[in-house]
This record gives sequence, C-alpha cells and structure tokens, in this order.
Amino acid sequence: MIRLCMLAVAFVVTPSLVGAMELRGAAVDSTIIRNEFAVTSDPGVEIYVREVVDPHRRDAQRGPVLLVHGARVPGVASFDLQVPAGSLAVDLAAAGHTVYIMDARGYGRSTRPPQMDGPRQATGPLVRSDEVVRDIDAVVGAVRTRNNVEQVGLLGWATGGHWVGQYASLYSSKVSHLILYNSLYGGTDGHPTLGRGSNNEDPQNPGQFNRAERGAYRLNTVASLFPSWDQSIPIDDKTQWRDPAVAEAYGVAALASDPTSMMHDPPSFRAPTGAIEDSFYLATGRQLWDASLITAPTLIVRAERDFWSRPEDVQKLIEHLVSVPRLKIVTIPQATHFVHLDRAERGRSQFIEEVQAFLAE
Repeated sequence: MIRLCMLAVAFVVTPSLVGAMELRGAAVDSTIIRNEFAVTSDPGVEIYVREVVDPHRRDAQRGPVLLVHGARVPGVASFDLQVPAGSLAVDLAAAGHTVYIMDARGYGRSTRPPQMDGPRQATGPLVRSDEVVRDIDAVVGAVRTRNNVEQVGLLGWATGGHWVGQYASLYSSKVSHLILYNSLYGGTDGHPTLGRGSNNEDPQNPGQFNRAERGAYRLNTVASLFPSWDQSIPIDDKTQWRDPAVAEAYGVAALASDPTSMMHDPPSFRAPTGAIEDSFYLATGRQLWDASLITAPTLIVRAERDFWSRPEDVQKLIEHLVSVPRLKIVTIPQATHFVHLDRAERGRSQFIEEVQAFLAE
C-alpha cells in the first residue's frame, strides 16, 4: 500500500545562502503550483516527491511525467531551479503535463541509509539500482493514483536514465513514454573517465569497482559540479553557453539539498556511491538490464559533447529495443551533458522541443 503524507521542507541555510535563494525566489513564475509529499517505498524508506503544475495550461489529455535525477545532484536541483530557463519541470508543465520530481533514497529529502551518517569508509557503496527501481515504482504508483491514470511518462538523466530503463524493463505496462537522456547502457568496454583505468577501478583487481576506496557515499562541493561541464563547453567564455544565474542556482540548490552540508569544511552535500559502482560496470561493457523487455514508446536523447554516455550506448540500445512500438533517436549537435540547463541557442530549445513533441505523440 502506498501512503501519501505532507512533507515539511527544511534547509540548513547560512546568510550567504539566504541571499542566493532570495535571488532565485524573485524569478518564480507565480502561475506555477508546487506541492510536496512523501511516498513509502521499502519499510522505513520515505521518498520525497515534488509536483509541478501550471493550472492555466494543465491538459487532461497530457499524461503525468516523472523526472529522475542522476548519480550526484538530487531532483529539485536537477529539474526545478527557480530562475528563468532553469526548470525542465516548468517547461513540461507549460505544455500541459503534471510533472513530478523525486529524490531516490540517499538523496535530497528522501530517507538516507543510516550508514550515511557515519564514516565514508565504514561500508561499501550504498543505493544500487535495484533499490532505486523500487523507489521509482512507489512514486509511479502514487502518481497513477493522484492522476487516475494507468501509465506515467518517465524521463531519466544520466544515471537516472539507466534507472528508468531498468524500471521500464520490469514494468513497461505502467510506462506511457520512456525518455533516456545522456544515459549509459553497456555493450562496450571503453570509457574515457568512468571505466577501466579510472580511479573507479580497483588497482588490485582489474575490472572490479574500487569499493574500499569509494566507500559508502561521497562528499560534493559546489566547485566540484562544474569542471566536467566547463570542459565540455568549447568556448572560453562559459557565460556565453551557460547563464551564470542558472549555474549559481544549481550550486545553491545542490548544497541546500543536504541538511548536513554546512557541517563540512568546505560545505559539501552527500551522494551515495552505489550509482557510481553501477555506472562503472556499464562503462566496462556490462548490462544491468535488458532493453528488449521494454514495450513503451522510447526516445533516446544524446548530447554530442556528453562526457557520460557514448555513441556506442545509443547503438546498443537501438539493437536491443526490439519490442517498442515507437523509437526515436535524437542527437543534439555540440550540446553538453547539461543541455537542459544550458542557454536556449546551445541546444536547450531543441531538447525541450524534442521532449515535448515526443510526450505529445
């Protein structure tokens, strides 16, 4: 049984964060309604969900959509920054969808494993794909009930893509549309940063994840969010590609997602490392799920300059998605891993248009 309850929202806020949040609040669209609640997944595990609705655009014919974050930054910071062009959720709500954003267990405002309150090296990686799939199923059940529908659209970014893909391989009858956005799938052994030869590999056991070194979770500063993004932007002036207000809001929201962030020096938010272990194995050619079991219409979106997914992941998905009634492949030229947070002319507009059009079909 799924239990819904209202969830109080609390952040650890410093004076500097207050100023940044007030800047974000000034840009809030007053027509947007945001509701927050929690859904029970496994016993004792509460999953935070945000509902985003534009009441003037809401269309009963446009089904609900659930957005699933990636390995490090939780849902709200990934998909609902309250600055102009910072909220994919608002863009989809403006197209008539009721949009949901979740935090998987261990992230943001969802229940965190108790080991995340202890030393990082006290245990192995926490929160693997099978657990997140159960969290997604709990949220999908709640969304189906709230909207009186049988199926929900799913969009997963990066690690969120392989989480929703794995979910759809098990529960396709509950999925109206599946969108895999810059996602790994497996099928090839080479990856420039995640797989063999990276610091994710156990030097004593080649081909295995370095569980002892990586530990249960990792600490992430705001500064750590930007090097890969910056490196994938092919011009020196990054502000011409990415709005500084969006970048600032992204960092502020990521840090605010963890109530312990200000207890670290420098301030840092926690993220479980189970997603990195899963990604390591996908990057070394293993598959965690079988796309041939998916029967929902599927859109694969890949940014040309993505540092996470590879063209080989797209090709393997094409080969395996043999049971879907409709498959669309989109490569966004010169776009980055963060294309939904980049400027409109740097691929964001095309990304939004492709997603909205696919969901409307």
